Amino acid sequence: MITYSAEGVKFPNIKRRETTAWIRRVAATYGRTVGEVGYLFCDDEKILEVNREYLGHDYYTDIITFDYDEGTQINGDLVISLDTVRTNAEQFQKTYEEELHRVIIHGILHLCGLNDKGPGERELMEAAEDRALALL
Repeated sequence: MITYSAEGVKFPNIKRRETTAWIRRVAATYGRTVGEVGYLFCDDEKILEVNREYLGHDYYTDIITFDYDEGTQINGDLVISLDTVRTNAEQFQKTYEEELHRVIIHGILHLCGLNDKGPGERELMEAAEDRALALL
């Protein structure tokens, strides 16, 4: 089950059923099924609080992914700052909706085993995001 909630922000204009079906399709391309996945949409202050409390990081980010995978089933909590999504959309000259979908699927790709911190991993993640966005 995929759940969506918002704290301190207006819930984003996403089509939940369509988004859920898309997430399941993307996970399936990696041989994964979807178990319990929870999205929390929030503001920059909340994501900074989560980043400090759970990861010991003192900076803003667009998404934090907590991975609770069990075998081939993805499970996790994804915290998304809509403030940072909006800032990134402007910076990368994308629409807010395009950037929001990119971030939504970025977390799923992490749950599917992709990383973006090591050498060459960022480029692989961006290519995977592009392929996933094409399935939307």
